[in-house]
Amino acid sequence: MPNFLTNTDIKSEYDVILVGGGIMSTTLGTLLHEFDPNLKIAIFERLGRFAKESSAAWNNAGTGHSAFCELNYTPEKEDGTIDISKAENIAEQFEVSKQFWSYLVSKKYIANPKDFINSCPHMSLVFGEKDAEFLKKRYDTMVTSNLFKGMEFSTDFEQLKEWIPLIMSKRKENEVLAATKMDLGTDVNFGSLTRKMGRFLAEDSLVDVFLYQEVKDLDIEKDGTWKMKVKNRMTGKSQKVSAKFVFLGAGGYSLPLLDSSDIKESEGYGGFPVSGQWLVTHNEELVAQHEAKVYTQAGLNAPPMSVPHLDLRLIDGKKALLFGPFAGFSTKFLKEGSYLDLPESINFSNIRSLFGAWWHNLPLTKYLIEQVAMTKSQRMAHLRQFVKDAKEEDWELKVAGQRVQVIKKDGEKGGKLEFGTEVVINKNKTIAAILGASPGASTAAHAMLHIIEGCFGDKLQNEWYEKLLEIIPSYGQKLSENAELTEKVRNYSKEILELNY
Repeated sequence: MPNFLTNTDIKSEYDVILVGGGIMSTTLGTLLHEFDPNLKIAIFERLGRFAKESSAAWNNAGTGHSAFCELNYTPEKEDGTIDISKAENIAEQFEVSKQFWSYLVSKKYIANPKDFINSCPHMSLVFGEKDAEFLKKRYDTMVTSNLFKGMEFSTDFEQLKEWIPLIMSKRKENEVLAATKMDLGTDVNFGSLTRKMGRFLAEDSLVDVFLYQEVKDLDIEKDGTWKMKVKNRMTGKSQKVSAKFVFLGAGGYSLPLLDSSDIKESEGYGGFPVSGQWLVTHNEELVAQHEAKVYTQAGLNAPPMSVPHLDLRLIDGKKALLFGPFAGFSTKFLKEGSYLDLPESINFSNIRSLFGAWWHNLPLTKYLIEQVAMTKSQRMAHLRQFVKDAKEEDWELKVAGQRVQVIKKDGEKGGKLEFGTEVVINKNKTIAAILGASPGASTAAHAMLHIIEGCFGDKLQNEWYEKLLEIIPSYGQKLSENAELTEKVRNYSKEILELNY
């Protein structure tokens, strides 16, 4: 078993404290440890196991988000052209993650990459002539970028039957469908990956790892260090701990912790919690007919995180199909949080942001109410748009994770609802937090390097730079502008991560 420490082992002072035992904290902890093994680092997780919230396998879609299939990353502009800049950025960020994971495997910190990452084609699928024209235009634009080299497009009925037999079953040949396919896609078990990094940190590094420890009440001292209360959730006892640098990677709980820090940069931030559910089948006959992750377009007034998709999943060696997500609502900021999380997060600095975001997103509120009220039969009706003859007895409803969408100040609207990932760093570079959801875990390595650049920039560009290039060989170069480098880093990660696309 990993050497997770007890409350009596907590030191009074650390160089770095990481709050939360998810993919973000374990990634940052591993990077900092590799850059300087002598740093005194502690990770505090409030639950009894790493990756029990957003990083857990069934709490996310497991899509290695590389912008191959997510249509919301490639909007159509007013002049009719397709903007792929966001897609390119996300694709590059995922390549950073793959290089980081390849480093972990090459150093034998992780023994078997197939425990957490496997090849799985990523596809976009649309219905009807209008959307088919959009997808073809999107495809024509994307294949001009070397990041999307190898993408295929088809409207051919027989070709689509070969790609997605489960979806094409029972369809008429005159039905208009179009799809793109990228064989470079992956399925990632972020829960397994997080626990493997956590195990390495607990057993084979000097990082202190603590479970059942909840961080509360962040205060800054006169000398610039952070002092906080750490409560043992098993015994109820608390103690004070200080650190020179604090990272808040506690999912939805990062928001109230950030607010308690009283830094100027936290003003105006609010959170809108959204839960989710999946329809899941383990029926081997069905699973054998679907070897891809297939995304389509979001419904009217639906948030980007609710884009319908039918995914192959490989979790703990077992294959399953997952369809959704169906949005839900809870006032909790974490799946194992409190119903008071949302009301207790409201304060004078963010109430205008919250009201403004709500007022300008009334259709979203209506959409969530409709989603929450759906029966399983109604959810099955949505699934049958993908799988025509889906039988209710083959599919079970599974509750997914809890996400807190970021609400920011907006001069015009009062508040703006953001669906991406937000990094907050104070001016003294002594505290950082990550807020929001998608693309989240897939781009964790890039996000954590961004934090290290912002808070440890001098070290990163000097004494840590050689190690940085060992971990991320493409660091500082744009893959979208270098086809040769893109091929090189993809071949590198393909070999080490044992991907078989």
